[in-house]
Amino acid sequence: MLTLIIADAALETVPKELRKHPSVKRSAAAREKRPEEILLDRSYHHAAMLRLEEHYRRGRPDMVHIALLEAASTPLFLEKQLRICVHTIGGKAIFLGEGVRLPRSYLRFIGLMEQLLKEGEVVSDGQRLLEVTDLNFKELLSKIGASVTIGLSRTGKLSSFEAIADYLASIDDPALVIGGFPRGHFTEATAAHIDRTYSVSSLAMEAHVVIARALYEYEKRVLEK
Repeated sequence: MLTLIIADAALETVPKELRKHPSVKRSAAAREKRPEEILLDRSYHHAAMLRLEEHYRRGRPDMVHIALLEAASTPLFLEKQLRICVHTIGGKAIFLGEGVRLPRSYLRFIGLMEQLLKEGEVVSDGQRLLEVTDLNFKELLSKIGASVTIGLSRTGKLSSFEAIADYLASIDDPALVIGGFPRGHFTEATAAHIDRTYSVSSLAMEAHVVIARALYEYEKRVLEK
């Protein structure tokens, strides 16, 4: 089974050093939550975020939302041939349960992620839909039992979606790693544990586009046999 990892994802609650900033306090009050309970979001917290290290990589849960919707809507996932994980910039690993249906509304998605990060899991009718735990990237790979880890980045060796899909389909339990951040490349801590990194375009494509194309090519080799 293929595991998709959305890595270094720009999804986190507001860090401690920003919780007293006016923009954070306003957005938290508007939602009747404490600052530490809401997600960092550049749309609301841009001024506050400018003081953060590598702020340009952070505060984009919308990117993660679209990427997850894309992956979780594929026949591959619906046929239980795909596992989906998110590894956040803060070192948290989020696991999607089999067949989980994520909210298409961004506001509902935000609420769901805030609930998950606060409670550690989301359960419905006795089924665990989402789970989060503290794991570094190496520990995540060990937990999912990835036999080989393939990353997609503009810094990688030039290849194609078709060639990468051929390779992934030829081995058991591979992991495909795609960045969940708006700018830059994988962090050193993530890149150090990726076995092979490939580039599929000289353009900076958004995560959901890469996911759609990569999974489609893999599906053709796995589901249509």
